[in-house]
Amino acid sequence: MSLVFGSVRVVLFAAVLFAATNLRAEIHLVERAAEVGLDFVHFNGMSGALYFVEMVGSGAALVDYDGDGDLDLYAVQGAWLGESSLETAVFPPSHPLPLTDRLYRNDLHLGEDGRPRLVFADVTERAAVEASGYGQGVTAGDFDNDGWPDLYLANFGRNELLHNEGDGTFSRRDVAPGADSDWSVSAAAVDYDADGWLDLYVANYVDYRLATHKQCRSDVGTKDYCGPLAYPPREDLLYRNRGDGSFEDVSTASGIAIRPGSTLGVVSGDFNRDGLLDLYAANDQMANFLWMNQGDGTFVDEAVLAGAAVNAAGQPEASMGVVAGDFDGDGSEDLVVTHLMRETNTLYLNDGGGFFFDATQGSGLDRSSFRVTGFGIAAADFDLDGWADLFVANGEVRRIEEQVRQAEPHPLRQPNLLLRNDGGTFSEVGYEAPEAAPEVSRGVAVGDLDNDGDPDLVMTNNAGPIRLFLNEGEASDEWVGVRALSGVRDALGATVTVEMGSGRRVDRVRTDGSYVSARDPRVVLAVGEETVDRMRLDWPGGGVSIWRSPSAGSYRVVSRPGDVP
Repeated sequence: MSLVFGSVRVVLFAAVLFAATNLRAEIHLVERAAEVGLDFVHFNGMSGALYFVEMVGSGAALVDYDGDGDLDLYAVQGAWLGESSLETAVFPPSHPLPLTDRLYRNDLHLGEDGRPRLVFADVTERAAVEASGYGQGVTAGDFDNDGWPDLYLANFGRNELLHNEGDGTFSRRDVAPGADSDWSVSAAAVDYDADGWLDLYVANYVDYRLATHKQCRSDVGTKDYCGPLAYPPREDLLYRNRGDGSFEDVSTASGIAIRPGSTLGVVSGDFNRDGLLDLYAANDQMANFLWMNQGDGTFVDEAVLAGAAVNAAGQPEASMGVVAGDFDGDGSEDLVVTHLMRETNTLYLNDGGGFFFDATQGSGLDRSSFRVTGFGIAAADFDLDGWADLFVANGEVRRIEEQVRQAEPHPLRQPNLLLRNDGGTFSEVGYEAPEAAPEVSRGVAVGDLDNDGDPDLVMTNNAGPIRLFLNEGEASDEWVGVRALSGVRDALGATVTVEMGSGRRVDRVRTDGSYVSARDPRVVLAVGEETVDRMRLDWPGGGVSIWRSPSAGSYRVVSRPGDVP
């Protein structure tokens, strides 16, 4: 193992924060994939043709598919492209043929020392997982309200819904007749109309087919991958859940398909605090969309008016991954969007009314991200100090000439970033990574894999092995955890607020965000040594649960408005 360290940026505000909270815990993320049985290796179909799709990468989902209380892992796989074969593949597949996505069951148990121990088992065949398309993204949600989370797969080609049968197996189903067969990258499960049934937002990228593949070149004239502007952008899709096992395509009726956009990432949130779930779409080299929910089944793109379409210089950027969270402690949902190297990742701070300010300059994101290209991003309080930190998966999209000269077969490798939130600004800190780092990293899914109250994360690599970073900081019970259920399914869109003497902390129940990946729907909020005065859960569509002085150090389950665990 090797320690990867970046520069540490100390600001006056952070120094004051340290003094007020005494000593802060260190962030201690350690890569453990091989040790716990995760042997997934992504196959991207590379054969030397430089197909656009092979560079984009695939994601993963953290989902408790078997209902045993711990998070399992679904890893999205690629496929053959064009006339590629075992003889022409730059990186031959590591898994048995025919290739499919892989499902790993978490067999969490207590070790001899009484601490949780992770062990994963590959149950792909046992679970009847048959997903052999060219996979890109995945989202998780219980679309038929039967108590078992399903999986929606965004593919290069026809998308798929894997229905969880509740017996440890999945079956393939269509979302709608003539369902999308474009190049979809990400998706979000969200009950936008608050009718109790999860709907689907599907992020489509560009109109690319292998038959229309173009040969692009780098700045120095060598063959290289094309960018999104080489192909027409595509409209995103919105499917409304009818509640009977079928979906209605309301893309046009809702306004979502009013204009095309080369969307790679999508996240939901109530950005203007009107009680309705909105959607933010990150578009590659185009202005981003901020779809504000009008409450009548329609959306209006207010990104330009709200200050979230382009950066502070008025320029669209190569937006890829996106997360929503409260990064400055004011209770509103801000945004962080990942971009190409030399553009920097962007921090949009929300004034609470749905208007955003590009606060990247001086935030620490400007310096740390200038040298890398960001894809997946996780927002989580890794050190349990009350501030949402960031982890960014990086990897280039144009071949790096120095790596080409060194005969690197996949010359897109870059280091990843772990950024501590110092109270509204970010400083780069270290984490323990494999000796093989850097890699061509893409998806990030965050969640508490060992149920100890601190967030862990899974990261996918393009044409490389999956990585599992366990949070092995000092054990603490200074947190409160909530799993909110609308009846039997996760209440995606609900918000959890903890009120203490020093202020309040807020987070949302979601599986969306990041890039091509789905996160843990549970909410964990750090409380330190303070006594929690009150915890409040605001439900999608209305209704509130309030309880006073909740005990720390454990998860509680709330299954309907008014419940007090």
